[in-house]
Amino acid sequence: MSNKKRIMLIDNEAGLCRMMEQVLLDNGYLAKAYTSPIKAIEEFRPGAWDMVISDIKMPGMSGLEVLQKVKEKEKDIPVIMITAYATVDMSIQALRKGAYDMLTKPFEPEELIYRIKNALQQSKLLEENRELRRELEGKFCFDNIIGASGGLKTVLGKVEKVAVRDTSVLITGESGTGKELIAQAIHYNSPRHERKFVAINCGALPETLLESELFGYKKGAFTGAKESRQGLLEAADGGTLFLDEVGNLPMNVQKTLLRFLQEKEFLRLGESTPTRVDVRVLSATNADLKQVVKSGIFREDLYYRLNVVNIHLPLLRERNDDIPLLAAHFIHLQNQKFGTQVKGFEKEAMQVLCDFDWPGNIRQLKNVIEACMAMEGEDYISRETLDQFIEVAHDEHSNPPGLVTESGELLFNAALERFESDLLKGLLKKHAGNIDAAAREAGMNMATMYRKIKRYGIRKEDFS
Repeated sequence: MSNKKRIMLIDNEAGLCRMMEQVLLDNGYLAKAYTSPIKAIEEFRPGAWDMVISDIKMPGMSGLEVLQKVKEKEKDIPVIMITAYATVDMSIQALRKGAYDMLTKPFEPEELIYRIKNALQQSKLLEENRELRRELEGKFCFDNIIGASGGLKTVLGKVEKVAVRDTSVLITGESGTGKELIAQAIHYNSPRHERKFVAINCGALPETLLESELFGYKKGAFTGAKESRQGLLEAADGGTLFLDEVGNLPMNVQKTLLRFLQEKEFLRLGESTPTRVDVRVLSATNADLKQVVKSGIFREDLYYRLNVVNIHLPLLRERNDDIPLLAAHFIHLQNQKFGTQVKGFEKEAMQVLCDFDWPGNIRQLKNVIEACMAMEGEDYISRETLDQFIEVAHDEHSNPPGLVTESGELLFNAALERFESDLLKGLLKKHAGNIDAAAREAGMNMATMYRKIKRYGIRKEDFS
């Protein structure tokens, strides 16, 4: 099948039609000319053409009518209008009806080809954007959020209801439970799904940077502000801003954010004129934000503005029926990424997965599976391979659940620390000693990452 672009030409001037047809053929396009707009519309089939070029002033049917009928059949096809009687009003009318461009007669063949190339390139970019959007919408549709437990179904039921409304949502749950995934699901199933989803981790940036990142700044607002820059709120205009670890917002930023939520406007650093944007704000925290409010370090009025609807995510150990489904999903993703053919876990290994407490929740499960697959070349991951990456705190001789002794707690903490140390070493190895990249994948801010590296005596030089 030919990869040449197919262009329909419509003009009642037979001589001009033949000229354009020949120019297009000489430049590697497939072209068919019509001197009757009525016949052209009768033969137009969606998907059969890559572009339409039509005169505006024709007997029987005007070019604007042709444009309208073509767009009714295939709304995304680029259409170039040509005319010897171009006026501003006519151009505006054609562009409003969906024309990509206007070309005034007489024109040189080079001008025609230039306009065609531009239109086709723009059409290609739009299709790539649509494809990416479809991919994102598919990725974050409810069917693609893995799990069948009652707790997850309750969460998804709530997500489905709030997605279509424009209210603020506070997502709560421990680290690794999938708070950002839920925020993305809300966005991509909302009326804002065609606009940007912008996320920021409020605990990952120092106070001075956080304010300028969120709200932007004017040139000269502070030392080093050599040019004006928009913040993430402006970048998310029309879409959604996700504030992860919102409890870490400093007081001055809380005040500015509260004003935005109330007035839909804010001040860039160094500016006196407010900027208005239309943004939905979603937020998340792994802390008890009510207690943070009581402690006086988070504004109560902001808390209620953010927490119009609360969605609380269950711990992975509270939905362990989902662990086999999640494990299969992560194995599938890794197989796709690296071309491996791991089929799953051996029965005994799967039982260990299901019995483990998963203090790091879904993120920890994902990292353990990735580590196992890096070590295991067989069809199924064995118990021996799995034991390298997780250690169960209580073996068959330990106290029953609910009767954890001090020594048992110490044993668990030691196991958790060994896992965390191994995990950080694995991430640093994966990212060739890049602490920033390792911290992002671990879901830690840089301060926490450096503290843990120091605590476990890890040297980044060993991995770079």
